[in-house]
Amino acid sequence: MRPDGISNTNGSSHALNGSAASPSQKAAFSHTLNGQGAFAASNRGIRTNGSQKASVSPPSYFGHDREEVTRILIQSLFELGYDGAATLLSKESGYQLESPAVATFRNAVLEGRWTEAEHILVQSFYPDGVGRGGNSADQATNKEKLVLVDHAQKNEMLFYLRQQKFLELLEARDLAAALIVLRHELTPLNYDIGRLHALSSLLMCPPEHLHDQAGWDGPISSSRERLLSELSRSISPSVMIPDNRLAILLDHVKHNQINQCLYHNTASPPSLYSDHMCDRKDFPLRTSIELSQHSDEVWWCQFSNDGTKLVTASKDQSVIIYDTSTFAVLQRLLGHDDGVAQCSWSPDDSKIITCSQDKTARVWSVETGRCLLTINQHRHPVTAAAWAPDGESFVTGALDVNAQLCHWGMRGQTLYVWPDGFRVQDCAITPDGRRLIAADLDQKVHVYNFATREEEYCLALKSKPTSVAVSRDSRHMLINSADGQIQLVDINSTDVVRRFSGQKQGHFVIRSVFGGAAENFIVSGSEDSRVYIFHKEAGTLVEALEGHIRGCVNSMSWNPRDPGMFASAGDDCLVRIWTRERDVRPSVAAGKHRAVPSGGFTRTSALRSTSSFN
Repeated sequence: MRPDGISNTNGSSHALNGSAASPSQKAAFSHTLNGQGAFAASNRGIRTNGSQKASVSPPSYFGHDREEVTRILIQSLFELGYDGAATLLSKESGYQLESPAVATFRNAVLEGRWTEAEHILVQSFYPDGVGRGGNSADQATNKEKLVLVDHAQKNEMLFYLRQQKFLELLEARDLAAALIVLRHELTPLNYDIGRLHALSSLLMCPPEHLHDQAGWDGPISSSRERLLSELSRSISPSVMIPDNRLAILLDHVKHNQINQCLYHNTASPPSLYSDHMCDRKDFPLRTSIELSQHSDEVWWCQFSNDGTKLVTASKDQSVIIYDTSTFAVLQRLLGHDDGVAQCSWSPDDSKIITCSQDKTARVWSVETGRCLLTINQHRHPVTAAAWAPDGESFVTGALDVNAQLCHWGMRGQTLYVWPDGFRVQDCAITPDGRRLIAADLDQKVHVYNFATREEEYCLALKSKPTSVAVSRDSRHMLINSADGQIQLVDINSTDVVRRFSGQKQGHFVIRSVFGGAAENFIVSGSEDSRVYIFHKEAGTLVEALEGHIRGCVNSMSWNPRDPGMFASAGDDCLVRIWTRERDVRPSVAAGKHRAVPSGGFTRTSALRSTSSFN
């Protein structure tokens, strides 16, 4: 399919490795933060942090600092609920998890003793022994104080403490006391004036809206734990070990092993008992089924969100829906008058949008195969569609310069038309519903706030983008370009995380997607009739698979529920289902295995160019 998506062109998915919960995935707070639980402050304060009883034990543990290892083990035992074992290890080793100052500060914050917490914070010092005001503090005295990291800002920490105090007073509806805190404690800090104004506005906020307006989770216990977690970032880890430190370290180990495993394709985390390596035989590298229902180039394939169905679209104007358990045809959608370039499943898989060169988009019932809605307001080919996460509206992209990106309701009513006047090659809405992404024919990718409809930024590329796909976590987008390069872009920062090359692309539309159980692969078609699979983290080529007879491999889709299956659609009129070597797949219903007849293949996708619309 040509990059312009015009008539007679062959006409998108998603990235976390399958390790145990990462720091971002773990609960924001634990009721056993840094070992808190049955082990109270009095238990921790027996000995100043880092003190050690006389011992003949070597100073290191297989190259690691013995004190660090022991204290992390003590913390982990508390977190696992083995308080007695943790206390015994502390006594046996002579190492304490925290100093008295840290334990007192922790309890002061969690119990809302704000004056005491502030006093400890004001008396804290930095690793070089310099305290507040730049005066060197006595080393012996320092042992009873908090140690901050070099970049810590005491004013910021005080602001967070007083903000918590202010919000709790608001929640208790003690507005007079809250106003005093705002005027005489928060304002004099002269920190984050914008936030200070926002806090001021909360005085008039109804109680039921306080949490949302303040961005404050409440109730008091959980919000104090969040506060302590935030403050701990500014406290030296030598005296206050970050929460769940051993779990985080083990998670890093798992991620590292997964990233080094070329064929890792399971959502199950690797075991800690042995080094991890997946067998190539467990990776989908063979074609188990050829689907030959189409009579012309197949431009699109996509598994449903639940993985039970597969839709394919072709230049032959038809759309076919298959049951992935047997690959029997469930529906054959007919009604378009030209090739169908793209399809989009609704979030609940009950409906599907088809986008055609005949300048229309149609919404179909998957169960009945009946056309529910036809969008015929576009004046040029419709190239792409994307559903809003609630399934109540959708966006179409087209080559119209006046109605290139439109938001539609389910009755066909126009909700909004973006006014920028470019031609859309592809579009996608992030799964979290926050952003709409559109790739145009002027070598740009536009990113909009889907709620406000305002453009957040525009990426300038060196070549025309032919497709855009978004990861399941809404963090990354994958951009295919006509110069044969695939870019992985961080949606929030706009940074190019990684580039992939090797597949052949120059004249036709190729749609790359995320693949694998944890989306740790990038899979792409190619103009050399091959399927290319890249390792997302390493950026390396994993496999270049042969199978399609000739022409371009246009579209790819990885089954979101079966990591051992993906599909490819090509100009050879075939859809190939790729599975593991050990998998046995059923025969296609009605015996629809067929070879492409000799001489029956014709490439007509280069007849028109974008100059037709200039």
